[in-house]
Amino acid sequence: MRESTRRFDLSVLPETLAIARLSADATLPSWTTQGAFFSVTRTSDELSVVCATRQIPAGFAAETGWRALKVAGPFALSEVGVLAALAAPLAKSNVSLFVISTFDTDYLLVGETQLPAAIAALRDAGHRIDEHSAAF
Repeated sequence: MRESTRRFDLSVLPETLAIARLSADATLPSWTTQGAFFSVTRTSDELSVVCATRQIPAGFAAETGWRALKVAGPFALSEVGVLAALAAPLAKSNVSLFVISTFDTDYLLVGETQLPAAIAALRDAGHRIDEHSAAF
């Protein structure tokens, strides 16, 4: 399989995010849908929540310290190779990735400590990164 040559514009979002796992049958807590950015996914195995770290109640277990890079969109749902073009350089640089996809675009979540390496890897692959985005 040949690596994609497509290049994208991305912006680093300002908020530090957390990823929480609740039981599959959990009632959706009100804190999960607060703030400018959140994602909720329920499956038969779990309820996953991504939201601002500051929204997580004290004592609640979650993985914190994630940062999001927003891929400039929109692009068609049928477009092929978007994530491949972005994930490949991150994988080559040993940067762990958590992806949230929406109708219009994708959000790449990387650990805050890996953010500089992620930015460098994406830039080296020809992508353009705005590190000073002020909005989600």
